[in-house]
Amino acid sequence: MKKSILFNSLLLTPVFLLAQSGWTLQQCIDYAWKNNLTLKQNALSADINAVNYMQSKANILPTLNMGASHTYNNGQKIDPYTNRFASSTILSENFYAQAQVTLWSGLQQYNNVKKNQYAYLSSKETYEQQKNDLALNVASAFLQVVYNTELQKVAEQQVSISSQQLDRTQKLADAGSVALSSVYDMKAQLASDQYALVSAQNNNNLSVLALKQLLYLDSLNSFFIEKPVFELSAADLAAYKVEDIYQMALKSQHKIKSAEYSLLSSEKNVSYARGKISPTLSLSGTLATGYSGLDVTPVGTPYITGLYPSGITSTGDTVYAPNYHQDTKKTAWATQFKNNLNKSIGFSLYIPLFNGLSTASNIKIAKLQMLSNKYNYDITKQQLYKTIAQAYADAQAALNKYVSAKMAYEASAQSFSFAEQKFNAGALNSFDYNNSKNRILKTQTDMLNAKYDFIFKLKVLDYYEGKSLSF
Repeated sequence: MKKSILFNSLLLTPVFLLAQSGWTLQQCIDYAWKNNLTLKQNALSADINAVNYMQSKANILPTLNMGASHTYNNGQKIDPYTNRFASSTILSENFYAQAQVTLWSGLQQYNNVKKNQYAYLSSKETYEQQKNDLALNVASAFLQVVYNTELQKVAEQQVSISSQQLDRTQKLADAGSVALSSVYDMKAQLASDQYALVSAQNNNNLSVLALKQLLYLDSLNSFFIEKPVFELSAADLAAYKVEDIYQMALKSQHKIKSAEYSLLSSEKNVSYARGKISPTLSLSGTLATGYSGLDVTPVGTPYITGLYPSGITSTGDTVYAPNYHQDTKKTAWATQFKNNLNKSIGFSLYIPLFNGLSTASNIKIAKLQMLSNKYNYDITKQQLYKTIAQAYADAQAALNKYVSAKMAYEASAQSFSFAEQKFNAGALNSFDYNNSKNRILKTQTDMLNAKYDFIFKLKVLDYYEGKSLSF
């Protein structure tokens, strides 16, 4: 029994450790790709275009259809199989199979296939672009959680420092070494730090909630991320060049490929529209048979049932002729099916002459759509270059802010260290001490803000280079 419990514990240990580990950025991105409903909805567009593409290929194949009818007729009607009038209720059945194939249509079918193929590839690239955009949004939300977590830790440290200083000041005031006003100053500072901690905790919780909602993760489940380790320097940005990033983005960015495929699709649409000017030649064949209730088969030999007057001689005598009768039976269904079998094969030629200028109008519209897609392709490339240039400028500005904020933090940290020593020695009042403490808090917050802003700006540049967003 003990061995069984030990064995089960060993099996569950990896699962427990996995549950205790935080989510990495790549895990968040993979989960978002799998569960984000907006992304799933966008995937349907590519699926629809894939079906249209396959259908346009299938349209080249011959068509084959079969049919049958089972009919009861009342009243006068010429039976098509016996060529006799029928006035009673007659059963007739028809069976047919028909095939048709287009031999020539001005390459309309081929151009339609290529048009739908490029439309499918365009929508597929659009979907991939939406995946990348979602990944970038997840990275932004992920870094926001990391940033707010850092701010919460800073706020907790400030509360701890203020709490310790309040205890020390209270003891000094009880001993008469400092004025009672210093105790009130420290209490006010502690209350202010506690308020800042509550705000930091709220902001952190909201950022976690925003990330979970972006992943479509249950908001009630426990969730925490694995904080990556960042090492930043000015050399990080030196490896990036706007022109190099742009050239790589032209090859890796899916929105460029999507615009290019849309242009190719519209070019084939022009060829497809022009094909409607051409005559259409088709080959068709039909195989049919049927059954009629009037169709009968003679039975035995004819016999005389009597005489009937058939004329008068020159002397006035009546001439009689025998009245013959032939017994019959309904022709068997299988016999009629075989006897009534007919086959046909034929060619049909359709020559468009005048259709209210619809063909010419469709060609003009197709050309205008192609020109619009050409402009869209060029605009997309221009916007891509502008976006990359702006992203590089933003990264440079973020780096400058980070360097300045880091210097300010280091200076304020050194200043606070001296202020804390003076305050502990009784050479500095509580008001000046709290000012120094608040100053280091502000510079530390500014440094963290600039730090994670710079990290995200670098990730944006990686995004346009087609690199992984994971840390």
